[in-house]
This record gives sequence, structure tokens and C-alpha cells, in this order.
Amino acid sequence: MTDLTIAKCVQSENGEHSPAEPDPAIRYPDGTVKLRNPHIELMDQDILYHIALGSESHDLVEMFGDVKFVCMGGTPKRMENFAQYIMKEIGYKLPTGTTLMDISQYSYRYSMYKVGPVLSVSHGMGVPSIGILLHEMIKLMYHAKCRDPIFFRIGTCGGLGLEPGTVVISDQAVDGLGNHYYSVPILGKIVKRPAVFDKKLVRELKALASPDDPYETTVGTTMCAEDFYEGQGRTDGAFCDFTEADKFEYLENLMKKGVLNIEMEGLPFSALTHQAGIKAAIVCVTLLNRLKGDQVAAPKEVMNEYQQRPQTLVARYIKRYLQTKGRLTSFDGHGSIAVKSPRRFKLVQQESQTFE
Repeated sequence: MTDLTIAKCVQSENGEHSPAEPDPAIRYPDGTVKLRNPHIELMDQDILYHIALGSESHDLVEMFGDVKFVCMGGTPKRMENFAQYIMKEIGYKLPTGTTLMDISQYSYRYSMYKVGPVLSVSHGMGVPSIGILLHEMIKLMYHAKCRDPIFFRIGTCGGLGLEPGTVVISDQAVDGLGNHYYSVPILGKIVKRPAVFDKKLVRELKALASPDDPYETTVGTTMCAEDFYEGQGRTDGAFCDFTEADKFEYLENLMKKGVLNIEMEGLPFSALTHQAGIKAAIVCVTLLNRLKGDQVAAPKEVMNEYQQRPQTLVARYIKRYLQTKGRLTSFDGHGSIAVKSPRRFKLVQQESQTFE
């Protein structure tokens, strides 16, 4: 097996990461995404199977060309709630008699809502699920000719030495072995994609934490696990071959290395957005302190309030950005489907449903 490392980067003295040299392959001069896949242009139609869209069946520029922010979270309900929340925050107006529409309803996998320049999308649980979605969302940005999009993951996690309800902004991501890259077996070789966050975006998010917030917002390293139970050192799975003492030793070693939280999507999220040249950040809330147990014991109403905290911070960023750019006005529209070819539209629906 051969190890290949792509998208080499350098780190400056102030901690900023940047490409080793300007790479025109990942950006057009106007800021739109340039796919690093020559095969796409040769295809009759690029079907985004898992979000039920197609490059020729739908007018993706008409539908998504104004998108600036792509916000992702685990469950469809959470992202529907975020869509409703951000709609109020930016003054988005739905036409009378209409409701928010799940644009990807025919995929039966992910849910997606459009609120003006904001997409709110569910990514499921774990590395494979978010990896599939990221490929298709990056391609969607390309087909829609979105300019300089910013991606956010809004999620939940287990904290290490942090009070439940603490908001963590990730500035680094590591796997269970401490590696700072996302490993993907491709054609019999391990490809290592660096897991890099935009440091300026991290600082801007941290600056938006208010002293009046009744909880702490902090910045640190996030461990991305490939498993919910054994991979996170839990002792409450169907199998466990280690002791409580082993678990605590492992968690304490993670803390010594600067790891503040554990979740299951950080590596592909940071690596694939970096590979695409897209600014991205992860904002999670801790549901428990893993040093005090493996199971969440907070009541449902407390959990719901916790999950609102990352949404609040990301909404502050979006609102401030739109205010700064003079774009925070009353938005009209409802994220409707713009069909370019009815025949191809039906084909995309059928192809997406094939994967039920």
C-alpha cells in the first residue's frame, strides 16, 4: 500500500493555514468553485443522487445561485428547526399560504431547506454519511455557480472536562490515533487529505460569543471517531474489552493533547471543504462530560436548549455578514423547484428513489 498526501499546506507563524502556493484549480477568478474532477464536464448529466437534484433536470443556478452559507447538522428535524430560526433572524419572508419546502424530499436520505442565501441540510450520522453529502454539496455549489460559499457544521458532541452545554468551535480535527488528516482508501491506496479549518473564520466566530451568554464558548481540537461506542471509549456498547480505568486513561491523554470534544463528522468535513477551497467551521455543543459518564442524562427540554446554542452563534455570524455587506433586507421567495427538463426531472427522482 502506498500513502499519498494531497492538498499540501503550510502553517504561518500566526497559525494561519494556506495552500503551499496559489492553486487556480480550486477557484475561478469570480470566486465560484472549480471542481477538481475532469470527468464531470464530460457527463451528459450529473445526478446528485442523495439530494435528488440534477445538473440538467433542474435549473441549479436559478435555485441556488444566491447561496452563501451551507449549514449542516445531523438530523432532519434539527435542520428544519434551524431553517425556521434563521428565517426569523435574517427577515426572510415566505409568500402567503406557503411553508418551507424540503427540496430533497424525493431522496429519502437527507433534508434540505433554502432560506434566502442559507441552505440548511441534514447530514446524518458518521463519516460515510457526511462524506457522501459533502461530495454532492460541493458539486451543487459548482453547478449553481455560488461565489465563495461558507460551510458550517452545527452539531452535538461529548465534552472532555467541559460542562454540559459548552459550545466548542473546532480549530483542529484528529482521528482516534491523533492523525490530522482524513484517510480514504482509493483504488487500493490510502489517500490522506489534511484536515484544515479556516483560522480567521474560527476567530470571527469566537469573537461573536457574548459575555451575556449563560454558557461558555471555547476553541480547541475535536476528535472525530468512526464509531459511537468502542471508538469513543464508551463502556455501554454491545461489546467492550477494556476497563473503566483504561477508558479514563485514554480520555485523560486526549485532554493532555488539547482535545476538547468528540464527535463523528469533523475529519471529512474539514478535509473535503479544504480540498475544495471552501471556508468551513464546526460549532458543537457538549451534551455531557465524558469524564463523568457515557450516557446523556439531561431532560429533553434541557437538551433542546443546548442544541440551540451552536445555532445561535452561527446565526450571529450570518446576520453580521449580511449586515456588513448591506444584504440584510427583507428576503422574498420560498426555495421552490426550478425544473429545466421535465423528462430528466422524472429520471432524477427515479434514480434517487432506486437507492432507498
